[in-house]
Amino acid sequence: MRIGVAATPDVAIPTLEWLLSSSHEIICVISQPDRPAGRGREISPSPVSNWALMHGVRLLRPESAEDLIGVIDDLDLVITIGYGVILPKEVLSLPRFGFINLHFSLLPAYRGAAPVQRAIESGDIETGVTVFALDEGMDTGPIYRSRKFTIAEGARTKEVLMALADIGPLVIEETLSDIALNISPIPQTGHTSNASKISKLDALIDWQLEAEVIVRKIRAFYPAPGAWTKWRGESFKINQAHAVDFPLAPGEISVTSDGVFVGSGGPRSVALVFVVPSGKREMNAQEWARGANISQGAAFG
Repeated sequence: MRIGVAATPDVAIPTLEWLLSSSHEIICVISQPDRPAGRGREISPSPVSNWALMHGVRLLRPESAEDLIGVIDDLDLVITIGYGVILPKEVLSLPRFGFINLHFSLLPAYRGAAPVQRAIESGDIETGVTVFALDEGMDTGPIYRSRKFTIAEGARTKEVLMALADIGPLVIEETLSDIALNISPIPQTGHTSNASKISKLDALIDWQLEAEVIVRKIRAFYPAPGAWTKWRGESFKINQAHAVDFPLAPGEISVTSDGVFVGSGGPRSVALVFVVPSGKREMNAQEWARGANISQGAAFG
């Protein structure tokens, strides 16, 4: 097939690499225009734009979806993976077989921008990938293929997304075979839930919550936007932690030879593993504590 890929984040790259080595032809890659990125907020291409430039694949960075009209009409199919743009009906109908989407949940659960984050935040132990035909709704189209994945204990969004990205090519390959055989996708059934985008305010830690809930949020919001709290009036990120039996008042910090612990609203505490103090690099929590001069009764928040 003559295929276009509309994608922005690096989770699309395993599928792009597979397509490049397959019998299919990548005619173009469609990604969002260059945006400010990084600490310096320099204008930078998306990870997928960089991939296309590196591999000499035609790269389109339209300012609006309507700019694709007359450009992708000769394609057999477009695959979208985290493209981040709502596509109107007149664009979805342009390729011969329309658009399909690789989504990182078992639809209809967790429709939306942050399916893995919301699954981890909710304490789910299973997720997966789904390939479906795009329609005008938010992840509502009929399903071609899906595959389940068990979330390992302690796994964070970054690790789960990488694992699901590696499953993506397998499910895309099965879907392309289905399309070639004129096998129709099946309408979605089951319990529906939404996975809204994570805001910085969502990621602010409430130390009144139980330790297990706080740890799930820390896992869910890594690497972006990152779970955070306030330390001496400045933002303080927590990248990795686990719950332990160590009772403290909510937000209270205790440093022992065994680690750095923070109290919660429940009977357990949060043991910090990796943290990012304001303006600094990620470091081990005990390394941070040694230089922070933490007094008795000190607390986050």
